[in-house]
Amino acid sequence: MKRIVLIRHGESQWNKENRFTGWTNVDLSEKGVQEAFEAGKTLKAAGFTFEIAYTSYLKRAVKTLNNVLDAMDLDWIPVKKSWRLNEKHYGMLQGLNKAETAQKYGDEQVKIWRRSFDVAPGNLPEDDPNSATRDPRYALVPDQYIPRTEALKQCIERVMPYWECEIFPSLKEHDNIVVVAHGNSLRGVVKHLKGISDADIVGLNIPTATPYVFEFDDDLNMVRDYYLADPEELRRKQEAVANQGKAK
Repeated sequence: MKRIVLIRHGESQWNKENRFTGWTNVDLSEKGVQEAFEAGKTLKAAGFTFEIAYTSYLKRAVKTLNNVLDAMDLDWIPVKKSWRLNEKHYGMLQGLNKAETAQKYGDEQVKIWRRSFDVAPGNLPEDDPNSATRDPRYALVPDQYIPRTEALKQCIERVMPYWECEIFPSLKEHDNIVVVAHGNSLRGVVKHLKGISDADIVGLNIPTATPYVFEFDDDLNMVRDYYLADPEELRRKQEAVANQGKAK
C-alpha cells in the first residue's frame, strides 16, 4: 500500500481576519502553528511516516510542513517546493475582508469567486505591492505563468503538471508522501483523484491542518480516502470554511 497525505496549511493571520489571501505571503497565526503541530502529532500517533514532502512557495504552507515534520521527528526528510502548489490567485480580492466583500457584492457572487470552477475575480493591479511580479520568489518563473487572477480552472491547470510529472510518479519510489499546500490547489488535486465534476467542486471545503489520506495499491490505483479527524469536528471545520464568504 502507498499513501499520499494532503494537508491544507494551518490558520494564517489573514484566515483569522477573514481576508482573501491568494498569493500574498501571509504568516501563520498562533492558532495555525498549534494546528500544524497537532496534525503532526495525529499522524505520528496513527503510525504514519514519510519519505519525502512537497509544499508551495508561501510561508504559511512551508511553516505548516515544518511544524508537522517537527512533531513527527521527520525534520530530516527531503522537501521539494514549487510555486505550482501555491493557492489560487484571488486577483483584485486579495487583502479584502470576505464578509465585507459579500455585503458589497452579495453572498452568491462571493461564493462564485471563491468556489466556482471557471469564474475569476478581476486582475490584481500590476502596481499592487503584493503583486507576484514584484516578488523575488518568482524571479525565475516566466512572466506568462505568473497569474494576476485565477479561477479554480486556471489554478488546476497550474497545479496538475507538477502533480502528474513530479508528485504522483514519486509514489513509484516512495510509499508515503506528504503534500502541504492550500485550499484551492488541494481542491484541484482532490477533484482529479475523485473525479468530481466542475459543478460539484463548489461544495468541496478542505479544513485547515487536517490530514487527508489517499491510499493506493501497488499499481497506483486509488483504494480509499479519508480524513484523520473526528467526524463531528471535521464537519464543524468544513462548515466554518464554507461560511467564511458570507455577509455577517
